[in-house]
Amino acid sequence: MPSTYAPFSRKSAFITELVIIIGLALFPLFVPLPYRVNIFLSWEGAYRISQGQLPYRDFGLPLGYGFWIVPALFFKIFGPYLVSLVKAQVFMNIVAGIAFRSVLKSLDVKPVIRVLSVLLFVLSYSFFNFWPWYNQTVIVYELVGLAFLFRYLMGPQGRIRFLHLFLAALFTFLSFFTKQDGGGLALLLSLALLAYNSLNEKRLWELPLYLAFYGLIAAIFIVPFLHYGFGYWFNHGQTPHNSRLSLYDIISELLYQSQWIKFYIVMIVIVLIPSFKQFKSFWQDKQAMLFILLTLGILAESAIFQVTSYTPPDNNIFFHAFAFAFIASRLVVQLHIDLSRKATFGTAALLVLLWWSGTFWKYFDKVTSRLLPHGESVKLPSLKADTLFTAFEPTVSKTGENVVSRSNYMIEWDTTDIPTSKWIFSDLKAFKGIYMPPQTVEGMRKIMDLPVVKNHKQELKVLNMTELTPLAAEMPYVPETGADNPLWYHLGVGMFNKQLAVFTQKVRNQHYDVVLYEYAPENNNFFPFALRYELEAHYKKVDVFLAPRRPTHAIIEVYVKE
Repeated sequence: MPSTYAPFSRKSAFITELVIIIGLALFPLFVPLPYRVNIFLSWEGAYRISQGQLPYRDFGLPLGYGFWIVPALFFKIFGPYLVSLVKAQVFMNIVAGIAFRSVLKSLDVKPVIRVLSVLLFVLSYSFFNFWPWYNQTVIVYELVGLAFLFRYLMGPQGRIRFLHLFLAALFTFLSFFTKQDGGGLALLLSLALLAYNSLNEKRLWELPLYLAFYGLIAAIFIVPFLHYGFGYWFNHGQTPHNSRLSLYDIISELLYQSQWIKFYIVMIVIVLIPSFKQFKSFWQDKQAMLFILLTLGILAESAIFQVTSYTPPDNNIFFHAFAFAFIASRLVVQLHIDLSRKATFGTAALLVLLWWSGTFWKYFDKVTSRLLPHGESVKLPSLKADTLFTAFEPTVSKTGENVVSRSNYMIEWDTTDIPTSKWIFSDLKAFKGIYMPPQTVEGMRKIMDLPVVKNHKQELKVLNMTELTPLAAEMPYVPETGADNPLWYHLGVGMFNKQLAVFTQKVRNQHYDVVLYEYAPENNNFFPFALRYELEAHYKKVDVFLAPRRPTHAIIEVYVKE
């Protein structure tokens, strides 16, 4: 056979897919990484669990603890370091890629389209996810659940199928126990796929069996925590939690924005026009129907997820590869495109790389910027951190909960006058390999040199309301436990007025030896504004330095007892 044909056998396609998935997933281990906004939350939960603390009993959180299972395991293996979180995300990215590939394989997508789809999935979704975050982990668990579900739906007969169905229920529940919105949508999608299969195969017991598995798993995870206030914490949409599900917001976002989602829907309708003419036979084509239900379900999920989970703003783009795989599978047949030619496949792969060049170009840009002429940046003078935030005083609500929503989680504020500087590495082990603002690095050094820290003879009592949670492993101190100790301190999201009252009283009583407080005026009570006034009244401020944010719009204040 001429060398211009058959770029992939099934074996070579499998090897190529693994090289793409694993090779690009390992990339973060070989590049220096900046401190990531909000990664403190990932570290704190993993650290507490790895130290034997139990969610809801020892600390509260408005989610399940599914997100922290893998990071906590990696802390046990590699230690409580920020780089351990990167390693955990490398693992999750590999799992996500393999699960996506498994779904396409179960649907018998042609190897050449599957390779292109895997490449697109990695570039468009997992490649730039260097740090674990629950809005991404919820999708990874969903993908694993779908992979097992499609093994049940399309795989060989036998008793092993029921193990696949059980595992599908397990990982779909873990998705829900990571984030309620994404996990709930994953459950609805799984039920829709099973409902069609039950009708098609005339096996009406499938849905009840799946729900029984799901209910059993949920009971195993939840029942042990019911008497620890689980119902108060895991309670999104009910008081004191604020519901993020708004039909108006979903419709408005879809019609006003969401260009890619709408484009894919239009393309799907176009490629399905021939099938509409023979709808009865199309309905009975199990593989085709499951593929279209999956694709439309993923698009619908992403349209809702972008509203209910609005940070970061691009966390819903897992849909691209699914839509591409379905549309490409249809088009190559309808347009008689021969992707088996190496030249044709190579061109298609280059187009995918061009399409998502933004995900990898910034790394090549570091080289090309030195070779090609371009404008020089202006170096701004450095200023002391405590002179930057004297003009802004936020409004503190005296009554009612602080409601944080998609429309007000950021406070408009001008940061154009705040200087920037080259970030550097810290010599603290927990922060090793992660570069940060020099002011932050120096501020942490000063904290370690505080007499109360350096000379402590008993366990330090520290309240760390900052993004520098890894200091717990360095100072060291044990994060306080108890029903009113939230995992993070975003008022109206991770904690509420009930917890704020407890912290206020402890500050007034000078319960803590050291308090670290981050003042982030652009974020709506990201750390409770009201508590800052209590600290200024009852503690002595000994230092102020820039927080590890980009752009820098927050400071960290260090308080000790008078």
